[in-house]
Amino acid sequence: MQVSASQEAYDGSETRSHPALIVLCMVITVIEGYNLIVYGNVVPLLLDDHSLGITDKQTGAIGGMAYLGAIVGAALAPVLAERLGRKRVLVTTITVFAAGALASGLAQDGQMLGGARLLVGLGMGGALTTAMTVARNSAASRSASLVVTITMAGIPLGGVIAALVSLVVLPHFGWRPMFFIGSAVALLITLAVARTQFPATIPQEVAGRSWTGRQKLRAVFTGRGAALAAVIALCAIANMVAWQGLNVWVTESSINLGFTLRTATLFAFTLTGAAVVASFASAWMADRRGSAVTAILTGSCTVLGMVLMLVLPTSTVSVLFCIALMGIGGHSTMNLIHTTTADAFPLPARAAALGWSNSTSFIGAFLGPTLGGIAIHVDGAYGVFRTFAIAATVCLVAVTALYALGRGVRRGGASTLRADASVEPVSA
Repeated sequence: MQVSASQEAYDGSETRSHPALIVLCMVITVIEGYNLIVYGNVVPLLLDDHSLGITDKQTGAIGGMAYLGAIVGAALAPVLAERLGRKRVLVTTITVFAAGALASGLAQDGQMLGGARLLVGLGMGGALTTAMTVARNSAASRSASLVVTITMAGIPLGGVIAALVSLVVLPHFGWRPMFFIGSAVALLITLAVARTQFPATIPQEVAGRSWTGRQKLRAVFTGRGAALAAVIALCAIANMVAWQGLNVWVTESSINLGFTLRTATLFAFTLTGAAVVASFASAWMADRRGSAVTAILTGSCTVLGMVLMLVLPTSTVSVLFCIALMGIGGHSTMNLIHTTTADAFPLPARAAALGWSNSTSFIGAFLGPTLGGIAIHVDGAYGVFRTFAIAATVCLVAVTALYALGRGVRRGGASTLRADASVEPVSA
């Protein structure tokens, strides 16, 4: 496929980084990660709070509401950013999930809590997609995987912070302050974003404005783009069923296996801590070997951790080891799917492509907690791990197909998937 001169110009422009914007985007995802993963830490206390009147199955569905909202937020964010600018979208979406976190802490029943989590997800989906696009567009192509990882590392890092805070807060103050803390910090970050100057001349952002919305969608959903988008969706959905399902149910599953709340919280910390550490190692490898092939390795770690969890004798050491493997694989694989997506489509369509990978990932993130709630109700903790082992296996098969589909993509961000002849850039 012939690469247009304007596309070559876009590719050649990706040589300068804007570290301040990248750091700001990571800070945004940290508080998103806190507000997202904190729910899993408080699940045991929600079930013990009889004033809420919710069951374990309902708790899983409520946890999934955040991801249902995120599907909508991730899909709308690129469209709104074209009209309002990415800075305004970030300020608005962060304010929305701060309001949702506050409402979560004030919830008096399951219905109110579910609505609050839906609001959290709506803001989170929009903020995450926008922050990821800003970070990737603020980076040189040679460090694409590292930048996406730095940004997305905020999600499990926020989970680590949530786990550490819960060790102090939950035993003494209960579950509500956990949400109030997340809301307050989110509002502070909103002020920081509002005061930050976003450069208007970043070449990658300029390139995005050179195509119409219709041209961007045609690049993603027609021809070879459609096949790639379908595989990306399968990768994202299956991975997030396992990964976000674990984030919600690892604490309660550990208690179901006979561990104390404190030990179960340690396991939750291990899950997110391993995800943070491994994401940087996988990014280093991806920038040298390719993001899709690295995703095969990290996806294998998730499957191995699930399988060993089902066959090894239950002990603190064995569970820690298995959960660490799950953490290594789950988050890193999603980072690598996003990196592959960002570099596989024409630069002007990058935001639309990332909106697709994010929105489909949130479909899986919605299904994961819900399926986990059903599984633990039917067959306890082992039912949870069996369910997520199936999802992780599907993801591994899908990322292998993604690698095979993109083998012609040159390392460093050049793509075999450029604009079809019918999708030409808009003349300046």
